[in-house]
Amino acid sequence: MKINLDDLVGTQRDIAETIGIESYIELCKIFGGDTVYIQKYSELQKIERNAEIKAKYNGYNSSQLAKEYDLSERYIRVICSNDRLDGQLSIFDDIKT
Repeated sequence: MKINLDDLVGTQRDIAETIGIESYIELCKIFGGDTVYIQKYSELQKIERNAEIKAKYNGYNSSQLAKEYDLSERYIRVICSNDRLDGQLSIFDDIKT
């Protein structure tokens, strides 16, 4: 069975045009019938930005980094402390093994 772009409509065709028909077919095999969330590009950019901030952070330069990245000092510290606010518990902190 051969599927062509002309066989698809709407968003499904847009996806196939973007990633290629073979990749689209593979995507259907793996995720067919599921609801799949595709992250905004701006959220992907934050991953790279946060990695840069963590690499530059030395424990004392949150003010400088805040200015450089136009973020608050508190948010810089959150990024550099594995995204946990001071004193914030993980849902797993109370689990006994």
